Amino acid sequence: MSLAILKVQPAPHLYGSLEVPGDKSISHRCLLFGALAQGVSHFKGLSEGQDVESTAACLRQLGVSISASHDEQGHKITHVTGVGLHGLRATNEPLDCGNSGTTLRLLMGILAAQAFGSTLTGDTSLRRRPMTRVSEPLTTFGAHIELTQERFAPLYIHPPSSSLSGGSYALSVASAQVKSALLLAGFYTREAVCLSGQIQSRDHTEKMLPDFGVKLTTGPSEIVLPTGQKLQGCNFTVPGDPSSAAFWLTAAALIPQSEVTVKNVSLNPTRIGFFEVLKKMGADISWQLTIPQAEPVGNVHLKYRPLTGITLSAADIPYLVDEVPLIALLATQAQGVTTVNGAQELRIKECDRLAAMESNLKAMGVQNWESFEDGFCITGAQALIAADWEAFHDHRVAMVGVLAGLIANNDNSTHRVLGAESMAVSYPGFLKDLETLKGPKA
Repeated sequence: MSLAILKVQPAPHLYGSLEVPGDKSISHRCLLFGALAQGVSHFKGLSEGQDVESTAACLRQLGVSISASHDEQGHKITHVTGVGLHGLRATNEPLDCGNSGTTLRLLMGILAAQAFGSTLTGDTSLRRRPMTRVSEPLTTFGAHIELTQERFAPLYIHPPSSSLSGGSYALSVASAQVKSALLLAGFYTREAVCLSGQIQSRDHTEKMLPDFGVKLTTGPSEIVLPTGQKLQGCNFTVPGDPSSAAFWLTAAALIPQSEVTVKNVSLNPTRIGFFEVLKKMGADISWQLTIPQAEPVGNVHLKYRPLTGITLSAADIPYLVDEVPLIALLATQAQGVTTVNGAQELRIKECDRLAAMESNLKAMGVQNWESFEDGFCITGAQALIAADWEAFHDHRVAMVGVLAGLIANNDNSTHRVLGAESMAVSYPGFLKDLETLKGPKA
């Protein structure tokens, strides 16, 4: 695939308010839970990124009807006609999950219990990402999953010899995808599923399942899903994605005289870690709850103010793992030292995001960068010069590259993002929204 080359010019300031696409993590779960439910579910504000479309395409291939309409205000409503827990149908073709690890890993939990076999695959990037973190716990429940080179997709899920057992499992990695895959498998198990260990990660699955009529108990050290339950269709409004909002908050924190408000964004406590980081770095940031519900919604406002370096440890990372590349960019402009540890998870994302940020920022003239296997240490502030920024087929790396170009000195060269088309994976309208915020102050 040929790479799209995007030229980025510096911005004097960013100003205004906007709404970002629906939360990607929540959107995946809406489609999956709605597919397994009885009755029709109606979802407003579903993400239109390629990752979520991958989930929809796989579910259609498995026999689920998904359609869309618009309400009187022009908002898109996605309708999912559930087939129940045992209504999915076999497909002779592989299920292509595209670039979406969430699609593949959560489907593993569902398909491991079906009476038919399934093949799951994805693009080149996804086929390099390890799947044992999901296959191994599912195997303890009685699943039979065959991986390529015993680690990767394409993978084949054989029908289990009997119903899955369920029972207790202690998570060794803080991963919402692993946790969710096991809970989805739990709808088919003979025993309740009891999860312990490293369960402190994004909790959208636990918060959303009660909307679909499911009872489960959650606590700081244990999650229990009783056996024998069914899901019921429901209506659900998807809040804005805080990981998408993070780009505009970062841009406003980097560019003097900027002031940005992101409206109707998820304020789930497991998703606002990056907002807290900005505050610790000295940013003038605040957020206000507007809709108090299981998945809380509100507005986030940031006005430019100089930043200072901070230290982040492994305990912080599960709540801001997708935003670590943004923290690296912020660190280059913050006074003092910024240290990040415990972020080894970024080595196995769509690309090695730690290596991608290091090579790209060094190409822009960044020095005083110390690299660790699980993070980095950056001393700022440092001037950035325009350069060629390689996206490595990673949507978040591509969007960080655009922000870097907004503050780069381009006297002697033009800042170019190579592979900018990957932004459509999560945020198809990213450049359009950027132009909105580049407008004059009111």
